[in-house]
Amino acid sequence: MKMRLMTIVKRFFVLLLSWVAVSAVSCTEEPAYLFSYFTGNSRDGLHLAYSLDGREWLPLNNGQSLLTPAVGKDCLMRDPSICLSPDGTFHLVWTSSWTDRIIGYASSRDLIHWSEQRAIPVMMHEETAHNCWAPELFYDEPSGLFYILWATTIPGRHKEVPVIESEQGLNHRIYYTTTQDFETFAETKIFFNPDFSVIDAAIVRDETKGDLVMVVKNENSLPAEKNLRVTRTRNIEEGFPTEVSPAITGDYWCEGPAPLFVGDTLYVYFDKYRNHRYGAVVSRDHGQTWEDISDRVSFPEGIRHGTAFAVKKSVLRKLLRFERNGGDKRAERLLQRKLRTITNPF
Repeated sequence: MKMRLMTIVKRFFVLLLSWVAVSAVSCTEEPAYLFSYFTGNSRDGLHLAYSLDGREWLPLNNGQSLLTPAVGKDCLMRDPSICLSPDGTFHLVWTSSWTDRIIGYASSRDLIHWSEQRAIPVMMHEETAHNCWAPELFYDEPSGLFYILWATTIPGRHKEVPVIESEQGLNHRIYYTTTQDFETFAETKIFFNPDFSVIDAAIVRDETKGDLVMVVKNENSLPAEKNLRVTRTRNIEEGFPTEVSPAITGDYWCEGPAPLFVGDTLYVYFDKYRNHRYGAVVSRDHGQTWEDISDRVSFPEGIRHGTAFAVKKSVLRKLLRFERNGGDKRAERLLQRKLRTITNPF
């Protein structure tokens, strides 16, 4: 009896130690990465892709939309930006129309089931505002605030820049609001006001250098720029310098930067919209030098402007299981292969 009891106790401690070991691995495990994007005219809504290395991106939900837009003049869902809050909620904002003065908003705990969609009236107080394009979310840990950035043209408000005929009347600057709960919002203010037309601002934190990196598109068209630039700050409340880096992208038109750190490597993905393909540049020295790796990354077919962000692998596993096709044995085998690549779930 005594020997049997000792055996049981021994097995218990073995199991306990195994659980502790697995937990320790889980805490240090590399994250997975998700990419929110739209396709076509964006009317079918939110698409997601995933990657384990930042270079190969595969579609989730069998390439089908996870949320169909229901707000705005045109019920579009362009430029979807997703940000994870400390409480585990995913917040989503998007461009709802080419000419709206609102942006779309919804939230989710798992990226599968979504809240009721709402319109955030960020520029309704500006009667002559032309648009609210490419809203981007960023969570500032020191203040506990979510920043929402977007591009708007208000005629006559800012320094005019020469433009081509098709862009007459457009002269964008970056505006912002802040919120803690997505119920109440601070007064809309100018966020970034350089001497060029600017859209598509996206921010990522550089944990090693302890500052923030913002990538923007120089939208000037005469002469044509249409490239991506970088500016940095240590404190978002102090803003970003309007003197930006030289172009980090090549001799092509691009937009929709999505910065993402994979370890210490900084990727910036973007839409080569004239070439109908996606591209990327990478920096291995925290933004000092850049290399175009567009020919060494892969994305889902038809991907357009979105946001890249890190998640726990348990989030990805749930998304992969959601796309399970019950009676399709081939799809089931593919799912199991995908899941096997994601070891040691959180």
